[in-house]
Amino acid sequence: MPEPGPTIGGRSPSSARVELLDAERAPLLVRHLWADGDPGPIVAALAQVPELVEATLAFVGAALGPSAVDRRTKELVILRTSSMLSCQYCVDAHTVVALDTGLGEDEVCALRGELDVAAVFGDGRERALLRWVDAVATGRGPISDQVAAEAGDCFADHEMVELTVLVGATMLLNRFCTSLELVTSPDVTARLAAGGWRR
Repeated sequence: MPEPGPTIGGRSPSSARVELLDAERAPLLVRHLWADGDPGPIVAALAQVPELVEATLAFVGAALGPSAVDRRTKELVILRTSSMLSCQYCVDAHTVVALDTGLGEDEVCALRGELDVAAVFGDGRERALLRWVDAVATGRGPISDQVAAEAGDCFADHEMVELTVLVGATMLLNRFCTSLELVTSPDVTARLAAGGWRR
């Protein structure tokens, strides 16, 4: 009987809805993305369309990467948005990143929807941010004047623009990962299991 193949998060890597390319099968124009090792399933899927890879990675890197907005605030936005959109891949990955960034377990649980945000986050600025994130990520049409005013009182205009782009970039990744059924890496799955995090 043959040995079962490798799995990611309990699923075979080929169980994504599209083929996840490796360096050998990737188009020549994007093979450099494997120069430092496996770049992960997002890049492996994007490699199917080489003309989108660099532009997408540049946009996502700029939105999620270092900027005037601190890392903690960015992780609040990314994990909360991912939870609101039920993206298991991104919730898994950013649970680990949020913990590594210094967020407490109760904070991470609240961002994941497992505890009440208002009960866990005492800082008014962070509560206003999370109300903004919830409204942007799940609302239809304009954001309410009250939610916008609360966020606007706590964040400068350039921060509001960046934070809103961050929600949008996260939503793009959430829908990409969920729609294509990308699977959580074994390393992330192991860290979640070791910490007792439910998936």
